[in-house]
Amino acid sequence: MLLQDISISKNLQRLRKRNNLSQAELAVKLQLYGSSLSSNAYSKIERGTRNIKISDLILLKIIYDVSFDEFFKDLLPENIKINQ
Repeated sequence: MLLQDISISKNLQRLRKRNNLSQAELAVKLQLYGSSLSSNAYSKIERGTRNIKISDLILLKIIYDVSFDEFFKDLLPENIKINQ
């Protein structure tokens, strides 16, 4: 399970909407791959109030056909300073 000390919820929501899926439809797709994640539980992940299992993140990568980079796009820890 990944501890979301930095929320990936906006990226999860962006990817779901880009694929024209409701949270319920996405939960069904995840369940077809063997996940036990309900639409209610997924909703909590998108709100950042529940952590996501690595296995579910892998399934989302497969469903969306994206690299893992998409889940972490534009995220940096607040205490990290990047010199560019």
